[in-house]
Amino acid sequence: MVAKKSNVITTVGKRKLSKARAVIKKGSGVIRINGKLLDSFDNEYWVMKIREPLDLSDGLYEKYDFNISVRGGGIVSQAEAVRMCIARGLVEVSKGDDLKSKFVAYDRNMLVYDPRRNEPSKPSRSSDGARRKKQLSKR
Repeated sequence: MVAKKSNVITTVGKRKLSKARAVIKKGSGVIRINGKLLDSFDNEYWVMKIREPLDLSDGLYEKYDFNISVRGGGIVSQAEAVRMCIARGLVEVSKGDDLKSKFVAYDRNMLVYDPRRNEPSKPSRSSDGARRKKQLSKR
């Protein structure tokens, strides 16, 4: 007996310390983030950032349901991780290079991971920063 191939697509989006995982199935365009509908969020910046790949896809997302879980990081990095997750899923669903090139032309970080991290503080120094040193003289 051969197992039937499922029509579920999983994608991952990461930004700083935030990680978002999406399960994409055929549906009616419902987007849930940690169990809450996208339209129920109060933060306008968050919703606007997440809607960017949806608006650029010309209504392709309306045929699919997105169930996204996001953990870690702050509000902005979580929004960008979710955005990356959705954009990667839409590119995989469309199976064409035209949507991918549209996303890259708009903002490359929608599809490509940004590896930058903050530099850790060095030992036996004040905790002001990674390269901060004690001031040698006042005048």
